[in-house]
Amino acid sequence: MKAQRVSLWLVAAMFFLCSVHTRGLRRCLISMDIHHIEETFQEIKKTIQAKDTFQNVTILSTPETLHSIKPLDVCCMTKNLLAFYVDKVFKDHQELNPQILRKISSIANSFLYMQKALQRCQEQRQCHCRDEATNATRIIHDNYDQLEVRSAAIKLLGELDVFLAWIDKNHQGPSAA
Repeated sequence: MKAQRVSLWLVAAMFFLCSVHTRGLRRCLISMDIHHIEETFQEIKKTIQAKDTFQNVTILSTPETLHSIKPLDVCCMTKNLLAFYVDKVFKDHQELNPQILRKISSIANSFLYMQKALQRCQEQRQCHCRDEATNATRIIHDNYDQLEVRSAAIKLLGELDVFLAWIDKNHQGPSAA
């Protein structure tokens, strides 16, 4: 009888811990309209991708980058890539067309907002960085650094739809708008 109670208690404790862990991951949702950012990007996508001189090369779509990220690493990977886009890609890109520059600035501002949301998660210790996320981030940085700066910035700007779709898939909750 005691063994049965202990077993029942252990099952209940495991269920509770799993549900707490899952809810902890879901608290780092990005409450932003990713579809609006995607629409903004779609307006400039053809122009950006037309400037891409390495159309047969991808940085974000390789199997060892975004597609291999486990749920535990999603927050960290998102945080790392948002920072990379804000600190490197948007700054390295030199755009002369004022309409496209405005769209890119709008996307960059949205990325800053998302960065702040994930920063709060990290401060609350809900956004852990494991080796897998760090390695995937390093691969993206290395692939970026192998290209000339301007070409690399255009390449990753042209792959924004891949990153945005990944964010949408991994961070949007039912109440996110």
